[in-house]
Amino acid sequence: MRGALRVAIGLAALAMGAAAVAPGQAPAPAPPASARAPVAPAPMERITLPSVPLRETPSLLESEAAGWTSVQPGPDLAGWTRLPWPAIAVLGPQQWSVDAATGYLICDGKGGHEWLRYDPELGNGVFHVEWRFTPVEGADQYNSGVFVRTATDLSAWHQAQIGLKGGFLFGVTPVGGVVKRVTQEPAAARLRPAGEWNVYELAARGRTLSLWVNGGVTSAIAVDVPRGHFGLEAEGWRIEFRNLKIKRLD
Repeated sequence: MRGALRVAIGLAALAMGAAAVAPGQAPAPAPPASARAPVAPAPMERITLPSVPLRETPSLLESEAAGWTSVQPGPDLAGWTRLPWPAIAVLGPQQWSVDAATGYLICDGKGGHEWLRYDPELGNGVFHVEWRFTPVEGADQYNSGVFVRTATDLSAWHQAQIGLKGGFLFGVTPVGGVVKRVTQEPAAARLRPAGEWNVYELAARGRTLSLWVNGGVTSAIAVDVPRGHFGLEAEGWRIEFRNLKIKRLD
């Protein structure tokens, strides 16, 4: 009885398959690879590096005043380019402008996630940035960032986090030939509250990227990316930037 049942089931399956194809027609081809469900990529490995001992020191702008170039953009943002985040996204409305009275670069935070890239690619150099958030009552999740040695296609990027809990470096970068998400714990809380000015200096020297915040070096990581761009991030909050300067060390 069981054998007869198996035969009946098999014949039924054959009949269903035959019904799906008209007489004299070949079976429909398999859908192309582009139409099949995508395979999710393997999750990127994440690495958290220990903090570095805080080193109190004057900024490089204070201790080495020569050799700096102002890169504060004018109203046309010449020398800077808006790029989406991620790289395949579409840019939203313009959210960068220059205040005519103060000359401050303003991001109103209404154009979506993107970055403003300083166009020349650099190897070794220092980016001096002064920034402040516009206070929002009750807010505690302010967010932005400053980039160093970042690829235009974002295949590798390194950012100094800006926010009430910022002051550290993180990014996506090759580690032993494999691209990984790397974050370094901050050395100490150094940031001033929204409405007050903070000062960052991001330095790229050889394989070392370091971050100076309000009087001391708070973060340093080693990377295998020899060149890239400095830049500023827009991520939903109004923020002002002033006194943007670059010192080439090549």
